[in-house]
Amino acid sequence: MRKVVLDIETKNFFPDVGKNDPALLDIALVAIHDSLTNTYSSYTIEELPKLWPILERIDMLIGFNSDHFDIPLLNKYYPGDLTKIKSLDILKEIKDSYGRRMRLNQLTEGTLGKNKTGQGDDAINWWKAGDIERVRAYCLNDVKLTKELYDYALTNNKLIFKEGGALNEVKLDTSKWENPNNHKLTFSLPF
Repeated sequence: MRKVVLDIETKNFFPDVGKNDPALLDIALVAIHDSLTNTYSSYTIEELPKLWPILERIDMLIGFNSDHFDIPLLNKYYPGDLTKIKSLDILKEIKDSYGRRMRLNQLTEGTLGKNKTGQGDDAINWWKAGDIERVRAYCLNDVKLTKELYDYALTNNKLIFKEGGALNEVKLDTSKWENPNNHKLTFSLPF
């Protein structure tokens, strides 16, 4: 099964566009991990045409808050419909199991003993200041952390989060996470 873990950083945020709609935002860059090549890569908006053939050949998209944020935002740039690809949103899985949402950093700290290298607001400010490489490094790090969380959950059927100094478990049913979904996207591939 070919999987892509993704994360997106934007040039702006909801107060800038006046509405809580990810499709109104502008992509700064997209970072991914491709399980086929076991590599990390990133794409600015001008480089997105290089990303489409990769996504059109995958079996699953994995992210954190990706069903609500990343996929709808990326879909506005894609010539087809990325929602046709099977997706696994770790945050949605946690909310469905535990009953509430939580921050990525709570999970990475509790499960992996690692912290994020910044916040989304930081990335927007770095982008506006022209520090593209810092945004790229931050986004790639979020992809690495998300991939590690996915792998941990798949192996252990749980994630751990830190809250108020205490560690708490979120039990997850991962038994169907990697079931195939037959889809074929070919909108950017030449015929």
